[in-house]
Amino acid sequence: MEGDASDSQVRGGGATAPLFLQVTIKNIEKELICPACKELFTHPLILPCQHSVCHKCVKELLLSLDDSFNDVASDNSSQSSPRLRLTSPSMDKIDKINRPGWKRNSLTPRPTTFPCPGCEHDVDLGERGVSGLFRNFTLETIVERYRQAARAATAIMCDLCKPPPQESTKSCMDCSASYCNECFKIYHPWGTVKAQHEYVGPTTNFRPKILMCPEHETERINMYCELCRRPVCHLCKLGGNHSNHRVTTMSSAYKTLKEKLSKDIDFLISKESQVKSQISELNLLMKETECNGERAKEEALIHFEKLFEILEDRKSSVLKAIDASKKLRLDKFHTQVEEYQGLLENSGLVGYAQEVLKETDQSCFVQTAKQLHLRIQKATESLKNFRPAAQASFEDYVVNTSKQTEVLGELSFFSSGIDIPEINEEQSKVYNNALINWHHPEKDKADSYVLEYRKITRDEEMMPWNEVEVHGTSKVVSSLDSNSPYAFRVRAYRGSICSPCSRELVLHTPPAPVFSFLFDEKCGYNNEHLLLNLKRDRVESRAGFNVLLAAERIQVGYYTSLDYIIGDVGMTKGKHFWACRVEPYSYLVKVGVASSDKLQEWLRSPRDVASPRYEQDSGHDSGSEDACFDSSQPFTLVTIGMKKFFIPKSPTSSNEPKNRVLAMPTSIGIFLDCDKGKVSFYDMDHMKCLYERQVDCSHTMYPAFALMGSGGIQLEEPITAKYLEYEEDM
Repeated sequence: MEGDASDSQVRGGGATAPLFLQVTIKNIEKELICPACKELFTHPLILPCQHSVCHKCVKELLLSLDDSFNDVASDNSSQSSPRLRLTSPSMDKIDKINRPGWKRNSLTPRPTTFPCPGCEHDVDLGERGVSGLFRNFTLETIVERYRQAARAATAIMCDLCKPPPQESTKSCMDCSASYCNECFKIYHPWGTVKAQHEYVGPTTNFRPKILMCPEHETERINMYCELCRRPVCHLCKLGGNHSNHRVTTMSSAYKTLKEKLSKDIDFLISKESQVKSQISELNLLMKETECNGERAKEEALIHFEKLFEILEDRKSSVLKAIDASKKLRLDKFHTQVEEYQGLLENSGLVGYAQEVLKETDQSCFVQTAKQLHLRIQKATESLKNFRPAAQASFEDYVVNTSKQTEVLGELSFFSSGIDIPEINEEQSKVYNNALINWHHPEKDKADSYVLEYRKITRDEEMMPWNEVEVHGTSKVVSSLDSNSPYAFRVRAYRGSICSPCSRELVLHTPPAPVFSFLFDEKCGYNNEHLLLNLKRDRVESRAGFNVLLAAERIQVGYYTSLDYIIGDVGMTKGKHFWACRVEPYSYLVKVGVASSDKLQEWLRSPRDVASPRYEQDSGHDSGSEDACFDSSQPFTLVTIGMKKFFIPKSPTSSNEPKNRVLAMPTSIGIFLDCDKGKVSFYDMDHMKCLYERQVDCSHTMYPAFALMGSGGIQLEEPITAKYLEYEEDM
């Protein structure tokens, strides 16, 4: 199969016996359709989850993931540069990197994990990729039978006839060719070795006789691993990945599985009448569902119409109250305007007073002027203390609908006693993806859950909720934007009835794409002091006994030095983020970044452990790095220990100990922006920046760690969907 390990895999004969007793081949078409391309299988491969997918579809899935990986990295790495997959900076390679004119050859990491099109669970192909998958020859044979049944009128022609070829009557599985009667006699004469070849009816499906191990390509498959549910060879059992697994002989596995399959098939065939009755019952339920659904819609419309009527009544009364208040205020303003217009010259009160002043009869003047003078005084007072007769603002008439809006936003079906799920904040976190866990007191009473999430924008714009149906109490949410807060909530469903939404949980995504790497056990790794686990994602310092022995030999005293360990992947461009957990019992741990040339200096420098002036983390024998503040140095490390986080000294901020010592976060994030030359350290629990500074990124940068005394560092594990747990078949 096109250069795969499946080229050397089995053939079980090409018999043309009926498939499942009374079941005809044309009735199983849906079982022969690839879940990826929705067409008949072509060279199907068996995935670790036991689903089959076309060989070309697996390759297309990996290619599409590879393209999307590069696109995302390009978009998130300051619009230009994805991270470079580089080899570990061993001493020779560091020398090579630093040579003038040397060009770095980098490889982008190829993804080997993708969601199975059949079950949507993550499938990891491992280091061998597609080559490590078995070809499903049984399914391939069944597909070929189906094709032959579907094109019964189309004949398979002889491959050896001279033109024009005759219709073939046999196909030789050893020669991988089809023959007519005459050609078969010519090329398979009696009394020769070829006469012993295996032949079947005309077919285009030829496969090898023997199933070979994809791990050991020269070894035949002769065992079955009960733990991994796959055939293996004797080398796999002796010293390979299955050495500690329980295996059985292939004949025993064949007999057991065939008996089980035959028994299950016989049971299904015997229940044919029961299946038909259940199909009839399901058809009735479908019709009932249609009727009940329409009835539920009508009832919902009635409830909403009632709400609309209430809103219309309230709307009418509110508008009437506003109109009445407006009319009253306008009347007061009109009266006040008329009074003030009377104060104008030759009009109103002033004009009348001017006419009274023309009266020459003293008695008549006094009689009239006394009342007029009181009015004039009142008008004068109103000018001195001007105040509008009414308020123009309608602040008291603003309709407050916040409470009603919240209630209407949670409007749903009657919960019928379904409790509200509660999101577990301690078990929910965000890293490369978001992992949301929730607790439901009545989990058995809920059929499913709906997880809702949305991005919170700075301008507080209400983004629409994204919904994901979940059949458990946890979910991994991917494709989230970097450096963005997201709100999550969940509700439970039982049939068409759902509970109210849970309280929202807000999580902040990292400021850049997550950078994947492991600890490097080759470059500068001190196996006398450091203990690295098999997965290379955890390191512990065990420099206790050796220090005591050294102190015994050196009478003048002994000074310990830092033991460095770095990541196996480097960075040259773009933005990158990673996180780690420092064990609470750690005495002294340093985390940060360092350039390849600085690593070469550190790891090649002689360690004068008897000198108290030697301090390895400074990069030079200065005795202290407090006296030198380099604005842009090729490394930055922060100190963590004794459950404290120590902020390095800075010439621009307070260096008081109380301002530099913080409580140690549960998880520490490191954000490196190679393009801007800046490194930042984050508290992962709150995604809060604790410290940042400039760093020289002119060389390849690597995650760097150092330990002294007892301590431990655990790299944060990327969040992925859990692999499908297979049920016991045997």
